[in-house]
Amino acid sequence: MELIFVHGALVRDGQWWWQRTADLLRERAGIRSRAVALPSCGETTPDQVAGGLVADAAALRDALDEVDSAIVVGHSYGGTVIAEAGRHPAVAHLLYVSSYLPDVGQSQGAIMSGESDPVSIGDNGDGTLSVSGYDAASFGERFLQDADETTRHQAWERVTSQSAAAFMTPTSAAGWQGVDSTYLVCAQDRSTSVELQRLHARRATHSVEVPTGHHPFVTRPDLVVDQVQALVRRT
Repeated sequence: MELIFVHGALVRDGQWWWQRTADLLRERAGIRSRAVALPSCGETTPDQVAGGLVADAAALRDALDEVDSAIVVGHSYGGTVIAEAGRHPAVAHLLYVSSYLPDVGQSQGAIMSGESDPVSIGDNGDGTLSVSGYDAASFGERFLQDADETTRHQAWERVTSQSAAAFMTPTSAAGWQGVDSTYLVCAQDRSTSVELQRLHARRATHSVEVPTGHHPFVTRPDLVVDQVQALVRRT
């Protein structure tokens, strides 16, 4: 069993975001884990950025092709990547963290448009989007209010532009359907509203609320590892 992490939108270096949980997961349960590099966030080659959601889903499928059995963790936009990747025989469980389980035909942008206080995103004029109007302090307050100052600055350094096609492309599959899944509702999240989280959590097999902001795998890796171990016990 291996764990594959799919990070959220408008950031890079998924392994950094996941590392605290990866270390604890290896220590407690002996489970290896890794993060998928998302082409739409510029983590592979420049010519793949424009591929958007489709390229990201292909990257996840490629990672799954390399393992026999996997738990896939989708954070925020990562859940839309899981949906678009479709059903894969290696997927044993899905774990969603403040994420989305979109129906076929839904885009990330359409999901986010339902938020009463959406994250401000600006058009860069080159086919990419970026967070708009934030600095290290305001980004930390919105996305990582439960993290220390050093971690907030390290996170800000990993904010990046992303292909607009990651947000505008409607999903063509619903890879969450028919798969055992758990949804972690982040009850103190200032990015994705708790109401929207609970809406998507109802589509998962199980849901659990945790007292964290948007990134519990950074601020409370113990809570995330607890849920991974619970998934493993259900196999």
